[in-house]
Amino acid sequence: MDSALTQPTSFSTLIRTASHEQHTEAETSTFMGDLLGGRLGVDAFARYTEQLWFVYRALEDGAQSLRDDPVAGPFIRPELLRVAEIERDLAHMRGEGWRAGLTALPATAAYAARVEECARTWPGGYVAHHYTRYLGDLSGGQIIRGKAEKTWGFARKGDGVRFYVFEGIANPAEFKRSYRELLDGLDLVVPDELEKQRIVDECKRAFALNTALFRELGAEFPLSA
Repeated sequence: MDSALTQPTSFSTLIRTASHEQHTEAETSTFMGDLLGGRLGVDAFARYTEQLWFVYRALEDGAQSLRDDPVAGPFIRPELLRVAEIERDLAHMRGEGWRAGLTALPATAAYAARVEECARTWPGGYVAHHYTRYLGDLSGGQIIRGKAEKTWGFARKGDGVRFYVFEGIANPAEFKRSYRELLDGLDLVVPDELEKQRIVDECKRAFALNTALFRELGAEFPLSA
């Protein structure tokens, strides 16, 4: 067992610190660096948004059966829902027939399948994926939004970047604090230390799945020499 679990550290801090290496690897991927550096066209941004649709469909379809679950239920908040916003962005970038050309990369399919599996069989694992996605959207996602608006001319918080706009959250900093309090509260509903370590490990896996997705997007959109 990770010795850190024996220390009086809050669970939210434990998750953040234990997954820091995987988080950094995902954030510093070549694809994301090229995208945020303005070195890729809007088609790459649209393709990335398409992949997000599959992952968030898995997250939000899975949420339906977990609303009353003592572990996952408290995290399922309507103001976080993203699928409708992604669909609006894709209609703006790809046209109203965007679904016809929609395809999941192999890494995306694996990512969505793992989220679906956790939603069906393991609420604690579902929380790990929920945390890595939604808190990331509220934090680093805002950097992506700003870069996208500047690089490809999307209206500020408008169509094309609505995925990153949480209209139902007036104070993101306060929301993130309350979310971390929910994570800390898992000590009461998940008292088993081994189970908590499994959740931490699933957070690491979630970041690794995201990194694999960026790797495949990078192969699809290589920069010219």
